[in-house]
Amino acid sequence: MKSVSYSRVQRSFLRYQHVFVFLAPVAFVTGVLLSAPTPAETGLGYVLESSWTEYWLEYWWLFPAFLLGATIVNTVGISGSAIFVPFLIFIYPLFAAPLDPATIVKVGLISEAFGLSSSSIAFIQYGLVDRRLAATIVGGAVPFVVAGALLSFIIPEPVFHALLGVALLAASFLLFKTDLSHETEESDAEHDEAAATDGGHRSLPNDDDKLGPAGVETDAEGTVTRVDRDGDDYVYTRGGYLRRFANYSIGGTFQGLAGFGAGELGIISMLGTKVPVRVAIGTNHIVVALTAILASLVHVFGGGLVGGHSLSLASTPWNMVVFTVPATVLGGQIAPYVSNALATSTIKTFVGGLFAVISIALFLMASGVA
Repeated sequence: MKSVSYSRVQRSFLRYQHVFVFLAPVAFVTGVLLSAPTPAETGLGYVLESSWTEYWLEYWWLFPAFLLGATIVNTVGISGSAIFVPFLIFIYPLFAAPLDPATIVKVGLISEAFGLSSSSIAFIQYGLVDRRLAATIVGGAVPFVVAGALLSFIIPEPVFHALLGVALLAASFLLFKTDLSHETEESDAEHDEAAATDGGHRSLPNDDDKLGPAGVETDAEGTVTRVDRDGDDYVYTRGGYLRRFANYSIGGTFQGLAGFGAGELGIISMLGTKVPVRVAIGTNHIVVALTAILASLVHVFGGGLVGGHSLSLASTPWNMVVFTVPATVLGGQIAPYVSNALATSTIKTFVGGLFAVISIALFLMASGVA
């Protein structure tokens, strides 16, 4: 009885996920406006009503910038901070005072966590997330994410820029190397091989608690057969845990340190262990969203644990995140439509080239040239 009720709730949630997804940033922004400490509040208090309004509207221009960035990264299936952090380093100071590295990463992670959570729900709705695979990956990556986040409090700024450049250069190489096309995962020959001996086709899973003809089943040999909402099927195994663990341990460290890395290395590791492209991208969204949330919490509360500067709630630039969070949530919902309208290879080439240029600029900053 409980199982039936849970399935009904799950199905209703996925059917109306757009409503829940858009209510989340509304609740977040409302909570921030009502309770988040501001510089005026922690100092002399609110002097004039206009000063309160001016504070909260100061960074309205971040909304279109983060909307564009979130749409791009969610279309490709990589970490949002891979775009957000370089933007805050190079473009943001042209319009406002520069931010310190830890604050840059924190803003990027908080925004990324909401954006990827939004996009993750969309992938779950389409039946393209292997939750068992995601759970094992997140469990293995947790200590590395925490370690990377704590490390960010104590490393010098030039070292931070150099490590960020290394991460972006690696991400650029991996993007160019990886085939992220969204064509059907199985060839006609594989379908023929999977056909029944009597000339029919094998029976595909169709779960009542999923939308459309979606379902998943795992046979005794560990072969997973997954059907998405559109009726496309994917056959794979969950083998290769050690290879994925190696990739996600490195990526998780950079995820905590710089705000990205788990997504880029994660896609490579899953494709390398024969997970279909669309399932790999969908599952990777869950992994990166959860690790981004964890890293965000460490960045907000963990400074005092390692003797570094403390980034308390009061020091968080809430007037920035009230615009970046809704932008990334909206971008996460737009991304599937952009993915269908544009060739993923085009977006991948643009992002990979951008990463390469930014990494060179970061190396110059780290060396003191720029």
